[in-house]
Amino acid sequence: MIPIKTIEELIKKHSLLEKELSSGSTDKKIFAEKSKEYSDLNEIIEDAKKYISYEDNKSDLQRILDDKESDDELKIMAETELNDLNLEKEKNEKKLKLFLLPKDEADKKDAIIEIRAGTGGLEASLFAADLFKMYEKVSHKKKWSVELISISRSEAGGLKEVIASIKGNNIYSTLKYESGVHRVQRVPDTETQGRVHTSAATVAVLPEAEEVDLKINESDLRIDVFRAGGPGGQSVNTTDSAVRITHIPTGLSVSQQDEKSQHKNKAKGMKILRARLYELERSRIDQERSQDRKSKIGTGDRSERIRTYNFPQGRVTDHRINLTIHKLEEFLEGEAFDEMIESLTLQAQEDSLNSLN
Repeated sequence: MIPIKTIEELIKKHSLLEKELSSGSTDKKIFAEKSKEYSDLNEIIEDAKKYISYEDNKSDLQRILDDKESDDELKIMAETELNDLNLEKEKNEKKLKLFLLPKDEADKKDAIIEIRAGTGGLEASLFAADLFKMYEKVSHKKKWSVELISISRSEAGGLKEVIASIKGNNIYSTLKYESGVHRVQRVPDTETQGRVHTSAATVAVLPEAEEVDLKINESDLRIDVFRAGGPGGQSVNTTDSAVRITHIPTGLSVSQQDEKSQHKNKAKGMKILRARLYELERSRIDQERSQDRKSKIGTGDRSERIRTYNFPQGRVTDHRINLTIHKLEEFLEGEAFDEMIESLTLQAQEDSLNSLN
């Protein structure tokens, strides 16, 4: 049961915002914030009003049922109406509870996605490339923009590691369930016996932090510069353009060498570092989340998996919700991706509601 007082406060808040918005405001930022709040409340205000009137309506129907002078036809109608009322109340209560759940402020943020080849050698790096292509296709369909931050290639078009920034609407809320170890089962092109090989790649999705979200003191940073080259460097520079930034209090370190400009490498490195530190702080505050990035993305071992992509059977299985979709090719094309995300989101909401109850 939701306290009636809580619902009454929502209705009162909606009415107050309606008056404030109709009178107009000179401050555009405040007006925009209140408009958003009003719009959010609009989605559940009718449910809130029905929830408030439930007890009165129930009492009226119960009186008819308890009245010995009521004829049978009237009682049947009242009983049917009462059953419908109870079902509506359950539905309204669930919607209101979901609305009242604590909001994750990071849900609206852009995201930084990091994909690394795990166990499985060349096949793992090819799978990491497949995963990145899938997220690119999903982004294209949703009209999100993908900006490459750093990339380290392997043979045959595979990826050892790729880090990218994805910008658009509600990115983190959509992609946050992708963090973990993804396992692939398929017959590699080099396999002459037709045996199925298992390999893995790790994915970490971090909310992109702005400077206002997290203050990093310059005195807490150690910045080393060196000559770019080797894995990840697109060309060997003759200048010290590569940058390694270390956050001394946490020991987190980021190296960046894809750009020829030291300034650009530092800017990209700071973007990654800020996102990792922001996630580390969120993890510390929220005990339900992993305590650090390492436990979040795992070691890349085959056994620590959240999802399996089985090519011989044409299926993708998410082990957290025991959901199997027999549309592997469509999934990798970004077609069936939303089906999986919606199921994961619903399960997360159910878990939150159960903990609330």
